[in-house]
Amino acid sequence: MAGPENVDLLSFRRTFTLLILLVVLPSAGLSGFGIVAIINERAAVEKRIESLWIGRVNAASVDLTTALKDARIVGRDPVLVLESGGVLLTDTGFRVTDGLVETTDPKIETAVRALGAELVGVPATPVVFSVTSPQGTFLLAAVREGDHISGAQVSAQAIEKLLSTIGARVTPQGEEARYALVAIKREAPPEGVMARFVSGVSEVREAALGPRELAGVLLPSPLQDFRLVVQATGEDPVATASTRNRVVYSVLLGLFYVTLALGVIYTGRTLYREARLSRLKTDFVSLVSHELRTPITSIRMFIETLALGRVKDPAELQTIFDLLSKETARLSGMIESVLDWSRIESGKKTYRKEKLAAQALADAAVEAFKAQHIGKELPLKVTVAPELGEVEIDRDAVSGALLNLLQNAWKYSNDDKRIELRVLRDDEFVVFEVEDHGVGIPKREQKRIFDRFYRVDSLLTRVTEGSGLGLSIAQRIVQAHDGWISVDSVAGRGSTFRIHLPRSE
Repeated sequence: MAGPENVDLLSFRRTFTLLILLVVLPSAGLSGFGIVAIINERAAVEKRIESLWIGRVNAASVDLTTALKDARIVGRDPVLVLESGGVLLTDTGFRVTDGLVETTDPKIETAVRALGAELVGVPATPVVFSVTSPQGTFLLAAVREGDHISGAQVSAQAIEKLLSTIGARVTPQGEEARYALVAIKREAPPEGVMARFVSGVSEVREAALGPRELAGVLLPSPLQDFRLVVQATGEDPVATASTRNRVVYSVLLGLFYVTLALGVIYTGRTLYREARLSRLKTDFVSLVSHELRTPITSIRMFIETLALGRVKDPAELQTIFDLLSKETARLSGMIESVLDWSRIESGKKTYRKEKLAAQALADAAVEAFKAQHIGKELPLKVTVAPELGEVEIDRDAVSGALLNLLQNAWKYSNDDKRIELRVLRDDEFVVFEVEDHGVGIPKREQKRIFDRFYRVDSLLTRVTEGSGLGLSIAQRIVQAHDGWISVDSVAGRGSTFRIHLPRSE
């Protein structure tokens, strides 16, 4: 059959498992979404920047096609020369007569031959168009002049100047970008898996090494072989924004993990402490019930003896009365401890503070201690240092806390009942030391002896009366007076408790 401690532990495990299922697992899923968001952040930034620039590229595309349509002839000898917006467009020329192409550049000749019958549609006004041949993609200008066609290649430098002027007009001030024409690759896809892989790697490498493309549009016919793109100059805005966002997301995710871990740990500790406190309260009820039963049983037995008139001798009657008084005081003290603890826990405990000589406080505790052991020889040594000054305290409450230390020193000593009370001055504090030569407290237990209902488990404590509230109440009383309690102890060699109280100015 499972004991109370095993039942509490099982309940704690169930509750903690439920906590993990309801909090940690959904949080882990949320974290997964966060990680995916961090991984995909660069793509999201690219989309946002593209949507920002696409309107500007469209505007630049319209301006470029308009500028090329409006190009006018400013020279024909030795080649066709076009001008638009103050920029000379052409350089290498060509002439087509009866299907024969005359030019100094073999690549231009191949590109013009690739046009074939399309040359018949060249009008008598200048037209700029694109053409793709095995040697590359070219931007050409041509005009029909009688029985022949004059034309020339539009230079890359001229397009660059034209786009620079257009870009300055459509791009907001303060933003840096470069507009450029990029030829569309119309090559047949490579055959074979390895060839496709090598081609893909090459394209990725070119994109990585080249300037960052922010947005782009396909130019309308007759410029359909080119795309107008806007490229970043200087620092890559996509990399900057995505890196910044990733850092922010990573920090937030890290903080989330830390907060989640701390929350789970704190909640787990709280659940465990509550389960343990519940068990301690149950033990306390059992302990108090047992402790109250003893004096109540004695009182009832003595009352029944007196009621039946079995005792006639005056000396025996006096003994019974003394025992009744002792048991009643014992019962009252236990009840008062429970009530004190209840008032302290609920915050209803009030203190009437007054300035009092430190020696007077020690004398009050010693007198109360001696009153509880009338007729016994008390090996109590009291040492009071001179010029201690005063402390501002509630006399009854603090002397009760000091009395509790003296009582514990007496109760938890075996045969050697020697106790020493020392009152010392430590800078701005008065220190009350209670030293005994009793059973002592193991090191691992010393932090827990001030917990509610906690008692060190030893053979002597099992047979000694106590509720586990004395030290907890004493600590709370001293803390309410801006002081603290400390302990030094060695198991089997005794303990020294110290109450530190601030001196009153």
